[in-house]
Amino acid sequence: MSRKETFSVSLHEIVNEKLIKMRKNLLALLLMMATLQLSAQSFYVCSEGNVETASELSFSDNGTTLNGRLSTSAIDSITMQVPDLRFVGGDISMLSEYEKQSARYKDTTGTRITNLIAFLKEQGWNTMRVRLFVDPSQDDDKAVIQDLEYVKALGRRIKDAGLLLVLDFHYSDTWADPAKQWTPVSWQGLTNDQLYTKIYDYTKDCLQQMNAAGASPDFIQTGNEISYGMLWGAEGSTGNRCYSSSENNWQRFANLLKQAGKACREECPRAKIILHTERVPKPGVLTNFYNQMKTKQVDYDIIGLSYYPYFHGNIATLETAITQLESTFKNKRIQVVEFGYTYKDEVPGTTYDYTSTYPYTYEGQRWFTADLITMLKRHASVDGLYWWYPEANAFRCTGNLKNGWYNATLFDNSSGTALPALFELKNFK
Repeated sequence: MSRKETFSVSLHEIVNEKLIKMRKNLLALLLMMATLQLSAQSFYVCSEGNVETASELSFSDNGTTLNGRLSTSAIDSITMQVPDLRFVGGDISMLSEYEKQSARYKDTTGTRITNLIAFLKEQGWNTMRVRLFVDPSQDDDKAVIQDLEYVKALGRRIKDAGLLLVLDFHYSDTWADPAKQWTPVSWQGLTNDQLYTKIYDYTKDCLQQMNAAGASPDFIQTGNEISYGMLWGAEGSTGNRCYSSSENNWQRFANLLKQAGKACREECPRAKIILHTERVPKPGVLTNFYNQMKTKQVDYDIIGLSYYPYFHGNIATLETAITQLESTFKNKRIQVVEFGYTYKDEVPGTTYDYTSTYPYTYEGQRWFTADLITMLKRHASVDGLYWWYPEANAFRCTGNLKNGWYNATLFDNSSGTALPALFELKNFK
């Protein structure tokens, strides 16, 4: 979906069939707008060479009159423009497992939430993200469970709820990030040419199955936090890493992305492709990355960023990176595809203490979220913001997710109650 959608209907030959079709198309677009909680900015009606603006469209007299005054036989076209779209939500990849383990979610009044996806939509969220591993059975991490069957089922629920879906290909059997981009076990030993074919075939097959399951993605990440490349080899191998100080391996990496992107364009032509990086404190590394994509003609639509203040620094650090990216890559949208902040206790591995500004409390978490949104809305190029792991909730869990170690969630692990920051996110739209 483009940032500004335009819808036009030509009426060179006015017959009942065309009028019916036009009204159906207008209704379909209005329903889409309602799903995304949008309102139209304006309707432009071209009548006998003149352009008129109408806030509403209404046909009467068996379709011969528009808005009670314009003869449809004199109309050349109707154009509808909608406001700039922003996409807000979270990565809810573990929701199905939390539900399976009987975690209880509650609203601020203490009432149990029986349908979390519907609840989040009611709070203004319009987009959900889900990760996909090649063969998660190779890893015993309790959060590495998202195989294709799992993702199809959760993706279908998201789409059936009227939300948009971000599909995050990890192209690994386990977590992929700047320090770990291990090739799936079943792909190890393949030559580069064979890997190019494999990533194309795998991506194409997954998307075909997602489409058939009613879970077509609207955004597709071809790789997760791929700042230094991907598919390096078996665990421990770093020979295929890409560095900003060297040209080594960049063409191999670009070829992989091109093949993955080709499959995306073929199977989901309306979806937008995101290239996801994680070097916010190093804007030079980010700029080099996307320059490499440009010079090697990698096809993509959106710059995707991770931003965790407890690892990456203050909000100004993120703004510096965004400012440089949007000035260098003017035709690209930017989305913060992962972010979060804790409401209690520091996240393990924390390297930046932001508590003097935003304490680890309910309100501290909310203040951080509000201030981040204020900054992001200053940048017209930024149109996406997704909280990572908002559904984490140890309350009443009966299985291996009951350990409440991760407190950068949007539900209190000790009570299951929705936190104030959750309701702040709608203000990004």
